Order: sequence, then C-alpha cells, then structure tokens
Amino acid sequence: MVEGYIKQKQLLSSSSTPRRRSEEFLLSFEHFLSLSLSRSLFFPFLTSVMAGMASEGTQYDPRQFDSKMNAILGEEGEETFYTTIDEVCDSFDAMELRSDLLRGIYAYGFEKPSAIQQRGIIPFCKGLDVIQQAQSGTGKTATFCSGVLQQLDYTLVQCQALVLAPTRELAQQIEKVMRALGDYLGVKVHACVGGTSVREDQRILQSGVHVVVGTPGRVFDMLRRQSLRADAIKMFVLDEADEMLSRGFKDQIYDIFQLLPSKVQVGVFSATMPPEALEITRKFMNKPVRILVKRDELTLEGIKQFYVNVDKEEWKLETLCDLYETLAITQSVIFVNTRRKVDWLTDKMRSRDHTVSATHGDMDQNTRDIIMREFRSGSSRVLITTDLLARGIDVQQVSLVINFDLPTQPENYLHRIGRSGRFGRKGVAINFMTSDDERMMSDIQKFYNVVVEELPNNVADLL
Repeated sequence: MVEGYIKQKQLLSSSSTPRRRSEEFLLSFEHFLSLSLSRSLFFPFLTSVMAGMASEGTQYDPRQFDSKMNAILGEEGEETFYTTIDEVCDSFDAMELRSDLLRGIYAYGFEKPSAIQQRGIIPFCKGLDVIQQAQSGTGKTATFCSGVLQQLDYTLVQCQALVLAPTRELAQQIEKVMRALGDYLGVKVHACVGGTSVREDQRILQSGVHVVVGTPGRVFDMLRRQSLRADAIKMFVLDEADEMLSRGFKDQIYDIFQLLPSKVQVGVFSATMPPEALEITRKFMNKPVRILVKRDELTLEGIKQFYVNVDKEEWKLETLCDLYETLAITQSVIFVNTRRKVDWLTDKMRSRDHTVSATHGDMDQNTRDIIMREFRSGSSRVLITTDLLARGIDVQQVSLVINFDLPTQPENYLHRIGRSGRFGRKGVAINFMTSDDERMMSDIQKFYNVVVEELPNNVADLL
C-alpha cells in the first residue's frame, strides 16, 4: 500500500544526550523550594520561573525526570506535602452519591467507573484538595464533574464552582458533560469562552448559574467586570493543568485565584503532570490527595501504535493519500504542528478530491463549532488539526489518529493519540517519521516505556 514511500531503516539508532538546565537556575529553584511561601507569593514566582521553562528541544532524560518527580513526591523517605487515600469503589452505587446524580451518570452511558473514577470521585466529594492524573480517555472529566455536582447547593443560584480549561473546545466539552450528568439535578452551567458575546455572558451570569466553565481570559474579564461574583465559589478546578501552568495562562490564573475565597477547594486534573507543574501546585493547595500514575504507566492500553518511515518530508502527502481509503472507513484525526500546515494539508487533500475537515486557533469560534459539530455527528470523517485543540476533541467514534508531524514535546503525544480508543475502545495511532524525527520517536518511546512498531500492510484489519 505505502511501499513506494517507505524505506526500511534501522530505527532509533542514535541515542539522545540529556540537556540540563543551568546550575544557577537549579540553585535558585532549590533555594525557593526550601522556603515556606504563602499563596500571595506563589504566582509572581510562577511567572518568572515559567518564563524560563521554554522548550529545550527534543532531548529528554527519563532518569532526570524520575529523580525530580521522586524528590517532589517524597518517595525517597522524606516527609511529603501530599496525602494518599487507598479507598477504591468499584461501582457508582457504592459512592453514596445523590440519587439524581446517579441517574445522570447512568443516563450518560456509564456503567462501571474507570480506574480514575474508582479512586478519584470520593476524595473530591469530601471537599479535599486533589491532584489527579490518568491517561486520556479514561473519564477524568466525569470524575471532577461528579465531585462538583455532588457538592452544589441547588437552592443557591450563585456560582459555586469554577472550572478552567486551556481551550474553548475543551471548556465547551466540559460544559456538556457537566450539564448531562447534572440533568436530573437541575444544574445551571455556563461556558465563558473567548470568541463569544460578552454581553450574552453578562446576561446569563447575572441571571444566576451554579457552575462556570471557561478559559482564563474570559473568566477573568467577567470577574473584573463583576458580572461573575466570586463570593460563593467553593470549588476551583484546573483541567489539563500542565497546559494551563506552562503556557500563557499563568498571569490570568494568578489574577483569578487572588479573587477567590481563601478556603476554596482546589482540584488539578491532567493526563500528564511534569515535575515542574506538580511542584508549582504545592503552593496553592492544602494537603492535596494525590492520585498519580508514573511516567512509565502512561501507556494507552487498547491503542496500537505504529510508525511509517517516509524518509523525506515531501513524501508524507503521498503516503497520506495512499492511506485515505483506510481513513475514511472510520473517523480519523490528523495532527500537524502549525496552523499554516493545517491549511496547506487541507488544500492539498481537497485538490485530490479527498474529503477532509480542518480546525485551528485562527478560525473564528462559530466556524470551529460548526466543524466540530459535523465531525461529532459523523457527517465529516477526517479532521486535520493542531496540538492546541488535541485536548478538546472527545469523539467516541474516533479510532485512528495520524501524526503527520510528530509532536514537538513527548507529553503531547499522549494527548494526541488519546483521541482514539476513548474509554476502553480499541484504536490505532500511525506516526509519519522522517530521518529528522528519529530522535523524537526515540524520546517518546523512552518517555512512555513503549515500543512503536512499523506499520503492517493490513492496517484496515486493525480498525
């Protein structure tokens, strides 16, 4: 099928040399960690440190990653900041949830809680600060939505829970899940995201809601205008926390957090939790319960992972066109690394009479909404997009992800291929690899402790 574009090559022959941070930064960071800082001092530090956390290329040292994580989590015998809870509930009925919340959970299609739900719903329902990490597609969103819905006072029509997400699509997806699970409770939820009417946001907020889900910029704007009142907020959730803390949201999160009541419950949720992000969460959480999986446990069970050795960048398009008939059998997501490349690849595919949809951050919100609605309904079968939107795509029918470009960071690989095989369904991930990508593919395999094999000819049989 793709023999004309695949050359056999010994994969991953080069070893990566770890690039380390400067001695000065490590000394200053260790000095900071020795101090006991208040909330008010945390976020200015966050601003300065995160500025120094720019991408360091594609060289990763798993041992350095693990030693940092061990030091933070106190796995080497030191007293830790975190608490653990061993309680596991293997059914929703055993969680002592409101009966109308249970109705919503079962009506949504859940039958048995996933691993993260078995361990994560109860601590959040108890009002504890939590840090929860689990692989993509395992029900993290339903975990914190259940915790929020269980604790709301439905007689008080004021915002009691604030959920922040890094993208509009993810915020809107969370809003849908929250509304569906809380359908029998009469929950009022509103998504505050950029690209929508400010006046409409103000009108809805002033009429009263129980939960606000949004992106940091718009949420802070609503707080600043006092259209969103923080007085009654008792739960604050950061979804995809690594992205929230390591990208351009640190200032807005600081500003928002400063406006919240001092005893607010904080929940941090993500599929990946690098040591830097985990360390930073210590500064605004109170004895959080941590439910974490180790780096080498971040595999995606049920998703078969393959590479296609295309050798040269210009051969990727022909390879993709060869695969198109296979793509169209199921719903597929194709990831590239830039918005410009989304447009380029979309034009190239359409010029060859291949039907594809595309979405990226430069498109206006209405256009993005329409495209995602078509994709969710199945009227569009192939979606081309970027990392920015990787975490907001929750489409149960997706069973194939193609990395036309490998991600620039190993952690994003998990978010991308987690779009397939949602909640235990089988899925396939295919990585297009040029000779320049060998080091990144090596890093990805080390990071997740997996072996990515060459794509067999019978790929259609795997879907």
